[in-house]
Amino acid sequence: MPRKVNYGVNYEEDFDYYEDDGYDYDDDYAEGNGAPPETRSKQESVKAGVWRCPICTFDNEDTMNVCDICGVLRNPLVKNRVSSKENAVPFKFDSPSPDDLVLSGITPSRLRPKADTSKTLQLNIPSNNKEVSAEVKKELAAEGHPSSSTSLAKVKHDDLKDSGSSSKTRGNNGLTSNLNNMSISSKLHNVAIVKSDSATSSSKNKLQKIVQPPQAEDNFNQLNLAIVGHVDSGKSTLSGRLLHLLGQISHKEMHKNEKEAKQQGKGSFAYAWALDESAEERERGITMTVGVAYFNTKCYRVVLLDSPGHRDFVPNMISGATQADAAILVTDASEGAFEAGIDATGGQTREHAQLIKSFGVDQIIIAVNKMDTVGYSKERFDAIKKQLGSFLRACKFKDSSVAWIPLSAMENQNLVTGPSESRLLSWFQGPCLLDAIDSLQPPQRDYSKPFLMPICDVVRVQSQGQVSVCGKLERGALQTGNKVLVMPSREMATVRSLERDSQVCNTAKAGDSVTINLQGIDASHVMAGGVLCHPEFPVPVANHLELKVLILDNASPILIGSQLEFLVHHTKEAARVVKILSLLDPKTGKETKKSPRCLLAKQNAMIEVVLQGVVCIDEHSNCKALGRVSLRSSGRTVALGLVTRVIGKQE
Repeated sequence: MPRKVNYGVNYEEDFDYYEDDGYDYDDDYAEGNGAPPETRSKQESVKAGVWRCPICTFDNEDTMNVCDICGVLRNPLVKNRVSSKENAVPFKFDSPSPDDLVLSGITPSRLRPKADTSKTLQLNIPSNNKEVSAEVKKELAAEGHPSSSTSLAKVKHDDLKDSGSSSKTRGNNGLTSNLNNMSISSKLHNVAIVKSDSATSSSKNKLQKIVQPPQAEDNFNQLNLAIVGHVDSGKSTLSGRLLHLLGQISHKEMHKNEKEAKQQGKGSFAYAWALDESAEERERGITMTVGVAYFNTKCYRVVLLDSPGHRDFVPNMISGATQADAAILVTDASEGAFEAGIDATGGQTREHAQLIKSFGVDQIIIAVNKMDTVGYSKERFDAIKKQLGSFLRACKFKDSSVAWIPLSAMENQNLVTGPSESRLLSWFQGPCLLDAIDSLQPPQRDYSKPFLMPICDVVRVQSQGQVSVCGKLERGALQTGNKVLVMPSREMATVRSLERDSQVCNTAKAGDSVTINLQGIDASHVMAGGVLCHPEFPVPVANHLELKVLILDNASPILIGSQLEFLVHHTKEAARVVKILSLLDPKTGKETKKSPRCLLAKQNAMIEVVLQGVVCIDEHSNCKALGRVSLRSSGRTVALGLVTRVIGKQE
């Protein structure tokens, strides 16, 4: 009920008196300072040329039709009714009501819901507009409202009938009719919105279950390229020089590295320092962690993984190289250096080649570096190719998948363009290193299966309460806003944002190396070596496994109870051999002997191991990334294997 109007009200009085809901203002105008409508017009025109607003009591000029303070119209109902009383036009019941116009789609576009417009409520109104949708009638009948046309006709008929009543009564009736129209209109509009929202929510649920791979934003396929090889073979120098030639390292940064390297007496390390950024790496002169860089070729967007070559950091090399689609094996052509790398007792050229093959990498480029130290000798190159080639064939690399490139990173020979050195041009007419990268076949991606990404690294921002994880999407696709399951903690999180190649993106697909910013999860529940996966498809977590292994050369015998280091994707655990099930034929894979006492070099076998802690792992037939393992002992890789069965958890 509107508040009782009192001109010249005393502001020190208690206003509770005027808010008595049980008071009948229409029956008694004399109580208080109220006045009947006939005397209000006289009070409004007390001053010549001025009319008083009935709401805020402000005196406005007579030329104004709207109150300058509150914006109320000057007697809108009185003027309209008086002018229309003489020539009142009867209401046409066959004309469409405002509600019918809204339901028939003649509502402004800014008022329509932003959901899928193809699924909003559509009502067919006939051309004569005499029928109303049966669905709307049922909706209104359930709420106790009359039809929109009847309601509107009744309101207008009452207005014409009561045109001579007081202005207060007319105002109340007009307010009531407006509220009724608004209620009916909003009810009909809500019907459309509810149906539209339900369709939208169902589509969102389907999108969460199966995220389709995004459309290609450019013509480049992503290629994860690992740089591996023996220590001091020039891997970091080759990577830094390649990035500098492709414009990924500025001249200013390169000049800074050269100056700092000369100050420490290591002028030849200037290009390597582009990736070896830590003080310890620069002081020791070796790569200790996997360096990541990006560049584009004619065919690929390349993620460069510069892996450490020292034997003490092979676990770090494994963690980075498991993401590789292809590899560049760098060898040192200088006398004695190549022989040290290929030596069976501790050569990292040999071990890295075996590890790369066990990760599923089939395409490899052999970069014979430091050819300038041997005078670009063809004989030296052929000798290296013969000896290393026979070993790669023993590792089951196909000759058609191996490319041989002689080069010199320090002299910039045969990197991004053909060689300019006449001694090399005289016998080599093959592609340069960049062309060899472009000649690699595109890797196969698995988009159909649910999203899965092993966590390579975790970055915690305590001030913002944010957790960021890095890794390569092994399968499926992901987009901003998706829910993910963090294993093995089994905690849910939401993808806040995605970064690919240090650029923010909305979607990512299998094969992309991305940084995922998570929200809604405590940082203690996210760790390197874990896995992000689809909430409805969690990865297995176990510590009792059955493996099919290959014992490498010069490995010490493996017995029941042997303690080994177990490595899978980005995690490692202490392991113990609990069973040696059988020996297998290396050619056919058939069982040749049951329960042997020990395993020797070059033997294939089935074993069971129990890990000290649980890991995220799966059978190789289900997920290759989670099914390839390495076994190490005494600082050397002794066996490579595949997970054939996840037995479960064992205390």
